[in-house]
Amino acid sequence: MMITRKALSRRTVLRSLGAAVSLPLLDAMVPPLTAMQRTPAQAPLRFGAVYVPNGVIPGQWFPTAEGSAFEFSPSLKPLEKFRDQLLVTSGLDSVPPPPPGERQYNNHADASTRFLTDVTPSRTLRAGISIDQILARQIGQDTALPSIELALESVDSGASCDFGRSCIYTGTIAWAGATQPLPMEHDPSAAFVRLFGDGTADAGARQARARQKGSILDSLLDEVSRLQASVSAPDRSRLSSYLESVRDVERRIQKAVTFNREEPSLDRPAGIPDTFEQHARLMFDLQWLAYQGDVTRVTTFMIGREFSGRTYPEIGVPDAHHPISHHLRDPLRMEKCAKINHYHVSLFSEFLEKLRATPDGDGSLLDHVAIIYGAGMSEGNGHVPENLPILVAGGANKRIAGGRYVKFAKGTPLANFHLSMLDRFGVRIDQHGNSTGPLTLD
Repeated sequence: MMITRKALSRRTVLRSLGAAVSLPLLDAMVPPLTAMQRTPAQAPLRFGAVYVPNGVIPGQWFPTAEGSAFEFSPSLKPLEKFRDQLLVTSGLDSVPPPPPGERQYNNHADASTRFLTDVTPSRTLRAGISIDQILARQIGQDTALPSIELALESVDSGASCDFGRSCIYTGTIAWAGATQPLPMEHDPSAAFVRLFGDGTADAGARQARARQKGSILDSLLDEVSRLQASVSAPDRSRLSSYLESVRDVERRIQKAVTFNREEPSLDRPAGIPDTFEQHARLMFDLQWLAYQGDVTRVTTFMIGREFSGRTYPEIGVPDAHHPISHHLRDPLRMEKCAKINHYHVSLFSEFLEKLRATPDGDGSLLDHVAIIYGAGMSEGNGHVPENLPILVAGGANKRIAGGRYVKFAKGTPLANFHLSMLDRFGVRIDQHGNSTGPLTLD
């Protein structure tokens, strides 16, 4: 990499031994101007979607008062410190006309599939393009990865899950086209490789990395030193902080990896952390790094797949999630489900805090992102696809007014909300799924 007095390109990448580490937004990426003219680098708008399975307990989720005076419900309490950059909604439905000769809706398969596509899954493998992929085609062309799809659970795509539907429907929320479901990566090691290298390195480079058993950053020290010598003190601090974050995530992944010393693999071995909490935090941190380094501007993340039977003994819920989501109005089961909802939101809140603490251009990463968080059904007991628990977190480059709880008219299509989100990103389409027109989000 050659450093000159010209402004650094936003696409500047440090490369060595198959690693490709993009840089955070630096002041040096702004064209040289006089002190009076100089302004912080303009930050791009990012998109994220975080999906939670098996619905929620609506009475513990939705606030009471509308508008800016709303009080945070028990499930959403961990997000209270982000009030000004939070739009909570209700009234959004995901109930389109059923396919000919089929039931009104297909429970779990519909929930996850329609979350971003607004298209009902068919018995053959067919749905529709999801809004994350629409955005990836528009805003993902300036980054190394147009998008990345992550999850905490794998799913056997060859099995049948929900009334004859493939498990693919409950194992992803991202679709590149009507017949192109995108796999969700649940292995943080594999996700790290996609973001930072080894995926396209030649065999010799990968073998050298395996012998090193160290950080990918070790092979970049010379390049990092040359870059730091050419930028300002604030940029040096920002770069050091970012690279240390990359190194920290890599260390945590390596702790979960078991290397075969006799026959080392050419690819970074798989490693899943022992606990759900460690796994979730690691996957959130990978998204944080991806945004910070501008590796991608579009992420999707499934905290759990539909039908998830995960247990949560760490919060006093040893019961499998899916069975107790059919709580039959039993107060004890409902309380346990509400604990799970609160726990998921708490982990999401930690992620938002990291985004808020990370400088980015004229603000923070949180200022420059819009993340949809929610579920594809309102509550699991009856698989109800009406009044979905949907919120948007992040400043969205001031394109969405936060600090509000908005009750849309009963029966408002979720697809209308999606049209409005696309519009905020400068993507204008006439129809998405069963949409009838965009909503007002400002």
